[in-house]
Amino acid sequence: MNLPVVHTRFALLLTLLPLAGCPAKEGGTPPDADDTGTWSSMDDTGPGSSPSDDTADTGSGGGTDTGSTWTFGLDERPDNPTCMAPERPASVGDVSLVAAFPELTFQQPVAMLQAPGDDSRWFVVEQTGRVKVFENAPDAWSSSNYIDLSGVVGVASELGLLGMAFHPDFDTNHQVFLYYTLWGGSGWVSRLSRFTTNVDGTALSRSSETIILEIDQPYANHNGGTIVFGPDGYLYWGMGDGGWAGDPWGHGQNTDTLLGGILRIDVDGGSPYAIPPDNPFAAGGGAPELYAWGLRNPWQITFDAATGELWAGDVGQYTWEEIDRVERGGNYGWNLREGAHCYLVTPCDIGGLIDPVIEYLNPEDASVVVGHVYRGSVMPTLDGVLIYTDFYTGEIWGLDYDETTGEPGPMLLGEVPGAFFSTFGQDIDGEVYAVEYLTGTIYRMESAGDVVASTFPEQLSSTGCVDPDAPSQPVDGMIPYGVRQPLWSDGASKDRWLALPDGSTITVGTDGDWELPIGSVLLKQFRLGDALLETRLFVRHDDGEWGGYTYTWDADGTDATYARGGGSSAAVDPPWVAPSSAQCLQCHTASAGRTLGLETGQLNRMFTYPGGRSADQLETLDHIGLFSEPLLSEGETSASLPVLPERGGLEPVDQEARAYLHVNCSTCHRPEGTGGGDMDLRYRTPFPEMRVCNEAPTAGDMGITDASLIRPGAPHESLIALRMATLDAPRMPGVGSDVVDDEGVDLIEAWITEMSDCEDGR
Repeated sequence: MNLPVVHTRFALLLTLLPLAGCPAKEGGTPPDADDTGTWSSMDDTGPGSSPSDDTADTGSGGGTDTGSTWTFGLDERPDNPTCMAPERPASVGDVSLVAAFPELTFQQPVAMLQAPGDDSRWFVVEQTGRVKVFENAPDAWSSSNYIDLSGVVGVASELGLLGMAFHPDFDTNHQVFLYYTLWGGSGWVSRLSRFTTNVDGTALSRSSETIILEIDQPYANHNGGTIVFGPDGYLYWGMGDGGWAGDPWGHGQNTDTLLGGILRIDVDGGSPYAIPPDNPFAAGGGAPELYAWGLRNPWQITFDAATGELWAGDVGQYTWEEIDRVERGGNYGWNLREGAHCYLVTPCDIGGLIDPVIEYLNPEDASVVVGHVYRGSVMPTLDGVLIYTDFYTGEIWGLDYDETTGEPGPMLLGEVPGAFFSTFGQDIDGEVYAVEYLTGTIYRMESAGDVVASTFPEQLSSTGCVDPDAPSQPVDGMIPYGVRQPLWSDGASKDRWLALPDGSTITVGTDGDWELPIGSVLLKQFRLGDALLETRLFVRHDDGEWGGYTYTWDADGTDATYARGGGSSAAVDPPWVAPSSAQCLQCHTASAGRTLGLETGQLNRMFTYPGGRSADQLETLDHIGLFSEPLLSEGETSASLPVLPERGGLEPVDQEARAYLHVNCSTCHRPEGTGGGDMDLRYRTPFPEMRVCNEAPTAGDMGITDASLIRPGAPHESLIALRMATLDAPRMPGVGSDVVDDEGVDLIEAWITEMSDCEDGR
């Protein structure tokens, strides 16, 4: 697929996703301005002396700047009788997800399975090179190594120990097959090997390894991931196209290669294997191991235990994720098509290409993960439903068929907000388990009982936060605000408002981050030119946790509709893709405080309020009593408070660049963040402690010899700049953007060009 360590868009996550949780952020008092790039205080020119002309953030609050400056933008705090956090949407599926083995966690798990006929144990494959085994009991508290290949397996990008399969006759021959990657001396190699157990059957013998098949890999991504025995007794192997973006070698449509398809071999009929006689090219004309082709990266494949049908989730490039029913000799179109849509050539209505059963738009970043066809007894309504997820959403879906039309479609079953599910396990009884990649937690899927009717507002006009008759306009109880440097959102402009429950206040942390009270609502409107694309609500629920909800605008612009699973707007071409509720939390990380832009340094600026009043924003918010403790003492101005540099060339380039990384990258790349490695890109972090200068990458060098995250004076050897400038697999940010911020790239490159050493980042 594209794993954080496993498939392409998963790939960047390896670089950028840590394996830890997200505890509360660290404290500490922001230091005064110094040469380390920490928060600075404003000079006596005041925050409004040189406002940024940033098209990605209008900062107008809907008013018109008359040029006059007022003492305060608002005279008093508005009443807020209607705009408060709603209850969470009720589950629309039949599934709840419960920690199955609460005492156990695993490191980067990518497969979970049981041995044939034995439900007493579970086996979990860790991408780092180990297979763990543990007792199948809810109170299991320890696991042991079934085999440890960590000294052999190459782990980077999407590489590692990726697949495991028990021979159907394991009970008598004790054979287990593993698929892993390793460095072959001149490049990466995908290896399939046979192992046998030790005398007492408690572990696999390292010395028993017999290499069955090796495949050279041109790149470190798109390695597929699953090996599984079919009902015919043959071994099936999902193999990606060899990597990089767009299949540059054309492997998907080349039937002479083993890359970009499903392989099928007979591990019992020859040495080291034989070709099943009914394979498409068993008699010649192509690679005899090929069973199907035209696939980009079939990370997970699965057989239906009842029907024998083979299903694959094929990870798309940038736009479409697809699920395929795999047939012998089938051509699934890559790289002529992505999903059912033209990719390399137009038109692409070439005979013989098989359409996906279902496909879905990539909502900013996506990697489909197929699970299993449900054949258990706990959730009888799901019998025959193919369970799947997307690595980036935490949502569990089912492929369902309309009872009237017979057409396939998605059915949302349940979710774990913020989870990254990398694989599923299915026990001998047909029950299904979901495996989370970052925390290593295993969830059991259970019936959620009766589905409660949802009271969540399906239309933006019903939220209480906008005028019901003019939903593009906020109600009077919402307070407009603007930030000094907005997050890059593919060129869209954004207007922002916040609403607090009456009588409640904001607490400002020692690090300058704002904590909003329970019941608070943030509203953000996105536009490209005059086109209104989406409206997002980010709310703090009664349990203290945050939730994000996207409303996409109807074609006539009269209202917007809640898009739980993500959506799109055809108001622009190509369509604007909006995130699902689960995806909102990928950027709004717990370690960053969820609300992101609401921090003192970001809001320390002049702002034009409705009616045309231009005034100091922090002084205005302090004046209307928005904070639990006043920001300013009597006679004090906002010049004494921290301020984040704006874009525009009026600040030293190192300060502007550091501020850019703070806004666009540090939500994940910080202590306990969801970005990989040790980077800390917060603006107030002293440069040497950012761990970027002359630091080697943790996952992939983009083909650059001796590449560093930042190489002083050499932007084209600095991966932070290079990843920002590409839309290929190493793309940064890994989520939330499909358009390169050319000005942002120029800024970072200029900073690195001027940098002379690793002492202070100058």
